[in-house]
Amino acid sequence: MKRKLFLLLIPILGLSMFSRAQGDLLITPTRVVFEGNKQKTELNLVNIGKDTATYSVSFLQYNMTEEGTFVSIEKPDAGQMFADPYLRIFPRTITLAPGEPQVVMLQCKRKSDMATGEYRSHLYFRADKKANPLGLGKTDKDTTNLKVELIPIFGLSIPIIIRSGIVNVSSTLSDMKLETQADTIHNLKLTINRTGNISLYGDIIVQFIPPTGKAFEIGRVNGLGVYTNINKRNVSVRLHNVPGSVLKNGKLKVQYVSNDPTQKTVTVYAESELEVK
Repeated sequence: MKRKLFLLLIPILGLSMFSRAQGDLLITPTRVVFEGNKQKTELNLVNIGKDTATYSVSFLQYNMTEEGTFVSIEKPDAGQMFADPYLRIFPRTITLAPGEPQVVMLQCKRKSDMATGEYRSHLYFRADKKANPLGLGKTDKDTTNLKVELIPIFGLSIPIIIRSGIVNVSSTLSDMKLETQADTIHNLKLTINRTGNISLYGDIIVQFIPPTGKAFEIGRVNGLGVYTNINKRNVSVRLHNVPGSVLKNGKLKVQYVSNDPTQKTVTVYAESELEVK
């Protein structure tokens, strides 16, 4: 009896730490920092899809580039420290029905010999898909047909950070340049500079200050991190609400501010101005 050959391709999708939902999985919070006396936290998961799904939980290691993309690594660079040896998570496998929530416990176990600075790893939630082994499909007399089945495997990673000892960080903004296309599309390019032994995470806010009247917001990028493996990050901000020639004879005020809903006040990491003629 002749059999049809089944080819199974499984792409891995969705490794963006800035996504709040990927592959029908919603996670909050999307970033965890253990500092001070904090020893544990809860992660809230919800299956927002229409099918029951099983997720496996593990740790991955990434480096950030100056353009903000992530590169998978196995060994830390000089001075870089991974957080996963000091982290415990339960459960490691989660099955959720449509609409079902689940709380995942994440615990930080510090050691007395931990170096001063920041430890970082990424917690990875991978959707497990069941598939028949290769060649176990239905029999068919026609051996000339090749069936290709694509099964997407979705994953979502969030950064987990541990801060140890006396930490410090400061930031400046530089290399600001306004680019205009077709007289109506405006982009502001700039560089976030970081010094210190911990990372930064926040929002870029751009305001236009006209010759008269009040300043108003014309651009924003939320959730910009500058991790400890880099000292600067290049950013491009798309500007909006700019009718005609409004960007003339004024200033652009740019701020890099904290993005932490638990803080009562917003911290300004850095700010700068650019004259627009």
